[in-house]
Parts: sequence; C-alpha cells; structure tokens
Amino acid sequence: MPHVAEGEWKTLWGWKEPRRIQTFMWLAAHERILTNVRRSKKWIFDNLNKEGIGAYKDGWQTTFMTTCWLLWTWRNKTIFEDNFQRPYDPIRIIQKYSMDIDECIYQYLQTPQQKETIYIGWRKPPDGWIKLNSDGACKRNNGISGCGGLFRNSDWWIKGYTKKIGSCDSFHEEMWGLYLGLDMAWRNHILYLIVESDSKLLIDMITGNCTIGGVIPTLVRRIRNLLALDWQVQVRHTWREGNRSADWLANYSLSMDSFSCSIVESPPSELRTLLFDDVFGACMPRNVRLNL
Repeated sequence: MPHVAEGEWKTLWGWKEPRRIQTFMWLAAHERILTNVRRSKKWIFDNLNKEGIGAYKDGWQTTFMTTCWLLWTWRNKTIFEDNFQRPYDPIRIIQKYSMDIDECIYQYLQTPQQKETIYIGWRKPPDGWIKLNSDGACKRNNGISGCGGLFRNSDWWIKGYTKKIGSCDSFHEEMWGLYLGLDMAWRNHILYLIVESDSKLLIDMITGNCTIGGVIPTLVRRIRNLLALDWQVQVRHTWREGNRSADWLANYSLSMDSFSCSIVESPPSELRTLLFDDVFGACMPRNVRLNL
C-alpha cells in the first residue's frame, strides 16, 4: 500500500521540485544529516510553513530549502574536493537558484500537464511596428549577470543593446533587459512597439496578470510607468526558441569590460546566423502543456 504524506510532511512533499532538494530536507528533518549542530524538526517545519514571501505563496519554501541544500553541498565540496572554492557572493547565487526554481514552478502550475509538440520561431512585426526582444543571462561559475535586447522591423535589424549588470538573480536580469529596451524605445520616439520576453513571470507581473506579494520591485514599477505613456505597446510572452537573438546578446554582455549600457549599431557576425533564421521563419520544436 503506498504511503500517504500527512500533517507537516505534506508541506515538504507538496513542494514541486527539484526532488534532490526535497529528499535532502526529508533526511534533515529525520536528523539523518550529520552536522556539527543538528537542527530540530520543528525549526525546519516552522520555516517550511511560512507564507507570503517571494513571487508566489510558496516562495519562502523554495528559498529556505535551496539555501539549506546549497550550504550543505558547498560544505561537502570544501571537505572532499581539493580545488573547490566557495562562491564569493553566496547570497546572490542562492537568490538566482531560488528565482529559477520559482519561475519554473510558477509556469508549471499555470496549466494542466497534457502536452503537445509545437514549433516556435520569431515572427516579424506588422508594417509600421517595431519589435523589441529582450533577455537576461548569467555566468553560474561567478554569478555575474547581464542583459541584452534588439529592435527589428518587418525587414531587418535596427539596433541592439547589451549591459553587464554584476551579481543579481535571474528575474532582475530579465527586468533590466526589458526596462532598458523600453526606455530606449521611448527616447527614440518609437510609437508602435511590440515587446517580447521569455520570462512568463515578468510579463504577468508588468501586465497585472499575477498578484505580487509585498513591495513591487522598482524595475517593475518603472516598466509599468513606461507602458502607461502615450504610445502603442503590445507586451507578449514568447518561448526561448523565439528569443534566441536576444539571448545571444544577453550572453554577449557577459564578455564586456564596462558595466555601462552599450549600443550595438551593427549585428556581430556570430549573431547574423540567428537573425537570418528569424527572418526566414526558422522554427524549433518544443513540448508544451495544453490548456484544457
């Protein structure tokens, strides 16, 4: 007969993923993790049951469990791996890891789990409109983040931009990329703009399609203020397969020496292949959940 999780254990096993973190916390709650000072089961479940912190109601569970697991992992690597070096900014690493899990869970919970294969590519904007695609990127080995984006009309490239940010979580990478692009578009008097990002959470936040617990992030407020100005802006979510050119620019920003925003007037040669793929309608397969 299968075991049914009851009481406090429901909180732990009700968390969606990743399983290795879940299993680690299960062992810790049963005092099967050897540490200098064993933490009590009560301390663990007091933290697991906290609500209202994070992008959605279970956000603190993700942060707490991820923190415990990463600290334990780094401790073991310090002991058993001669060449291992602890991250110089562990808080930023934990925040980024937690935000990545948060966004995966958020998207997972939005729709039922039946899937189909669809083919995704970048689509040209209508005549008279300009499309902005933005994205964020991070070097996981040192926690350095960046962002980038590009403007295109129905014919070809207009301009791009990149910015090396420093240490921040994945959500702030996405926010910076979108904010810089919108601000640039407004300053260049673009009146008809289509905006695409592959961060579903960010798109839902700036369009008011999800509830933000606590203080609204400053960049979200700035983006909303820009959208409220006197121009026509359509905001859309796209999959990563339809955002490859912006992803390339975001990763390119990590190689920059300066932390200032750089304007890319002409596309680098390495990017041109992706741009031609987009122009000629190249698509990539992706398994997505069906809305039932």
